[in-house]
Amino acid sequence: MAHKIEHDAQTGETVERELNAAEKTQRTKDLAKHAALAEAKLERAAARQAVLDKLGLTADEAAALFG
Repeated sequence: MAHKIEHDAQTGETVERELNAAEKTQRTKDLAKHAALAEAKLERAAARQAVLDKLGLTADEAAALFG
């Protein structure tokens, strides 16, 4: 399972422990959100490439034209 490392700057003590229920729930939400964002990024890239293909432009040419 996932662990959490906590470091106390004043004492220099480092503790590694299992995530509690709330942290596990949040981690699951964060991982799902990250996966959704990554998928959306891939979809945008594919859509952009489709437009470039229709226009007959390379990514470098589009960058030169549109900045």
